[in-house]
Amino acid sequence: MKSTYRDWLEQQQYSAGTIQAQVHRAGRVEKHYGDLDEHYDRDVLQSVIDELQYTAEDERRNLPNPSKIPFNGDIRSNLASYRNAAERYCRFRREEFEPSTRDPVDEALNKADYGRGHLVGLERDLQAALRRSIEQLEPGLEIIDDGAERSVGSGFIDITARDLEGAIVVIELKSGTARQAAVAQILSYMGDVADEEPDDSVRGVLVAGDFDRKTRAAARMVPTLSLRSYRINFEFKAIDGAS
Repeated sequence: MKSTYRDWLEQQQYSAGTIQAQVHRAGRVEKHYGDLDEHYDRDVLQSVIDELQYTAEDERRNLPNPSKIPFNGDIRSNLASYRNAAERYCRFRREEFEPSTRDPVDEALNKADYGRGHLVGLERDLQAALRRSIEQLEPGLEIIDDGAERSVGSGFIDITARDLEGAIVVIELKSGTARQAAVAQILSYMGDVADEEPDDSVRGVLVAGDFDRKTRAAARMVPTLSLRSYRINFEFKAIDGAS
C-alpha cells in the first residue's frame, strides 16, 4: 500500500477517525491477500473485491465468511467495510494518474454559474460541510456510511444516511447547477442499494446549487427522489492590527 494513500484521504477532507479506519481496513485486506498495488496492477483488485462479496441472500442462507480475513461479528457488514476499503484504494490509484475526473463541460458551466452569482464550491467541500451538520438537510437523518462514500456497483455514494422512518437515504451532491444526468446517477445508486438491502426502503436526495428545467421535470416523476438547494453564508471579521 502506497504511503501517499493517507495524503489522498486527507485531501478528500475525511475526518481523522475515518482516515484511520480506512487505512486500517486497507491494511487488513493487504495483510491477508498480499500487496494491494500488485493486485491493482494485475486486475485492478477485482479478484480481491470479488472474494469480499456477501449478499443478503448469503446472509439468509447463513453462509460462512468466504474471505481470508478473520473477524468476529456480522459477516455482511464487516465484509462490506473491507470491500469498500479495497474499492476506495482502487479509486486512489486511478486518480493518481487521472487527477481530474470532472467533466470539462460541467466545469465550464459551473464557472458560468458562479459568474451569475450562484454560490458554488467543490463537491468534497460541500460533502464535508454537510457531514458536520446533516440535520440541516433533514431533521433526524443519521449518517450510516462510517464517514466515507459508500461503494456500490455504479459508483460511490456521496453520503448514505437513514431517516426517522428507517429508510436508507442516498444523498448525491453537485456543485453548481445539477443537470439531467444527475438524476440518472442517483437513481443508479438507489437501485444498487435496493439490491444490496432488499429489506429496506430506499429514497434519494439530490443536493445542488440549482437545478435545470430537465432535472426538475425528471425528478417530479420519481416520488422517492427529492431536490434540495444549498447556499453558502460568508462571515467577515476584523484582524487585529489591520485597518
